Amino acid sequence: MSTNKIIGLVLLVLGAVLVFFGLNATEAPLEEVSEAVTGRYSDQTMYYLIGGAVSAVVGIVLLLKK
Repeated sequence: MSTNKIIGLVLLVLGAVLVFFGLNATEAPLEEVSEAVTGRYSDQTMYYLIGGAVSAVVGIVLLLKK
């Protein structure tokens, strides 16, 4: 297995974990109150969601690249 495939797999798993934590954070009571008042999630929650999505996409690209 090449180095790029290993890095891609690690990024894919890391992205999935970050998205999981981000989705769990959106359902936290304090986060729900903050979202109801301001209309958006906290910066930390958005970092988890965006970072996880980007990491997962890059991981998939590296895994599928020949």
